Amino acid sequence: MSWLPTLITATPEEGFDLAIKLSRMAVKFTQPDAMARDRMRPDYANNADSLTKVSQVVATHFQTVAQANNYWRDDSSPSSALE
Repeated sequence: MSWLPTLITATPEEGFDLAIKLSRMAVKFTQPDAMARDRMRPDYANNADSLTKVSQVVATHFQTVAQANNYWRDDSSPSSALE
């Protein structure tokens, strides 16, 4: 089974968790050496710019997941009629 069987999630919170997983998997595929990742972690874990960039990447993935889930709209809700 694929590590990413679907982008569909039940809730926005699950979608956000998936966005984080997508970000982490990108790092893992880009740098497959776990020891190298462990050596680099202190450098970015204590760097505000690096942490901000991580947040931006997660936000981009979350945007993709949200679109795939039609922004978790319930077509029966009153507010969806306004959109």
